[in-house]
Amino acid sequence: MKAYDLAELAVRNLREAMLRNALTTMGISVGVASLVAMLSLGIGLQKLAGRQLGRSGLFDTIIVNSRQDFRSREDRQESRNAQTRGFKTLDDTARAAFQKLPGVVEVYPDIRLMAELRYAAKPGGEERPHFSMIAALPSSAKTSEVFDELQGRFFSSGDASEAIVLGEFARELLEIPEDTKPGAPKKLTDAQLGDLLGREITLRYAERKSPDAAPSAASSSSGARTEAAAAVAGDAFGFSVERKEQKLKIVGVVESEPYGGMRGGSRGRLFLPTQLAESLNMVQPTDLRTLMRPTKGKAYFTLVVRAESSSRVKAAQEAIKQMGFSTFSILDASKGLNRFFTFLDLFLGIFGSLALAVASLGIVNTLVMALLERRREIGIMKALGASDLDVKQLFFVEAGAMGVLGGALGVTLGWVIGRVINFGANLYLERNDMTPENFWYVPWWLVAGALGFSVLVSLVSGLYPASRAARLDPVQALRHD
Repeated sequence: MKAYDLAELAVRNLREAMLRNALTTMGISVGVASLVAMLSLGIGLQKLAGRQLGRSGLFDTIIVNSRQDFRSREDRQESRNAQTRGFKTLDDTARAAFQKLPGVVEVYPDIRLMAELRYAAKPGGEERPHFSMIAALPSSAKTSEVFDELQGRFFSSGDASEAIVLGEFARELLEIPEDTKPGAPKKLTDAQLGDLLGREITLRYAERKSPDAAPSAASSSSGARTEAAAAVAGDAFGFSVERKEQKLKIVGVVESEPYGGMRGGSRGRLFLPTQLAESLNMVQPTDLRTLMRPTKGKAYFTLVVRAESSSRVKAAQEAIKQMGFSTFSILDASKGLNRFFTFLDLFLGIFGSLALAVASLGIVNTLVMALLERRREIGIMKALGASDLDVKQLFFVEAGAMGVLGGALGVTLGWVIGRVINFGANLYLERNDMTPENFWYVPWWLVAGALGFSVLVSLVSGLYPASRAARLDPVQALRHD
């Protein structure tokens, strides 16, 4: 039997029992819709997590320490196996080597220290001291999601004398009492911002000077005794310390720390550009670890290596380990994240397929009823020379047609359900002052897979009716009333 004749007969037979076939097709579409809705939710949540974590800057960065400062169990084992091998120092030479690695975008030190900040709550008033943790931010931190709700602006350049303050520290600077009532506003008002943005805050810090550095005007005016003490300190420990001040212009207020506060043990409350922080050459607590170590250039306790994407992190991390340094990336602590989403998609797909399995029973019932109603027709076809294969193909085409139509309707219905739920969820988020997100994502492969799965289930469901129709005796069929 020709394909055209099979299609024509199948369409005619489906039209004769329009209501029954339509209900069966709707059952298939509901099953496919539940499958598409479930899987698109899982895929959407995975992509949402990837976007949020990707923008946080955690998944594309590598934290590098010298093995003489941070030694893991593997490092200690290596040192016992090769005691004559020295550990490499994390200095400018190592920093330049990291920068040349494939896929590495930038390398910068993690600068974080306690410092004294002086600020006058009112213009012309008395400056009051504030001891807080300050941290340096590179220009690339501007893309972090925490700056989506930045009040003010980001740094104008990498070496600008500007600062961004944490929201709670901003309220402390303005001497605003903390409101612990539920529903209290978290952000500063426009009037409060006007009193803060554009104002200067004074950073007092200790500058690290090499022994051969010429004394500055400030140090020379402090007397010969201070110069002698600094010289002794420089000869004994490799550098001298001089107290300095730096004026910083407050340009922005942010409610949470970038990178989730995972770059250091203490939470930063004031942020300044990394290039500016490097030029100030501030003494950090970790400098005590490198006092007696001979280095060429500046030594670092921690360097942050940022890759082009999270897919380039593993290769860069292995290359840095081979250089003799200890590394850590958030990928080391989240290896099970992709596995979790894989199992989530699997279970959502299984539960979504249950409705399609129920719909397959409807296909079997519809085709069996069609077989009982069309026994004389089948008997006439076989008496005219139709083979068992022709009869099987006819029932398969009818089942496949219901699968294709039901699958197409189901994919459309699943997409509409996802859009409606996503719209309602975003309305709820907006009412609670939260950023709307896209929780649903329907990729092309899910559409193709749902259609294919629908047709496959329909064909499998048509196996029994088609086989039973093919075995029908034409003589007995013609005698059937």
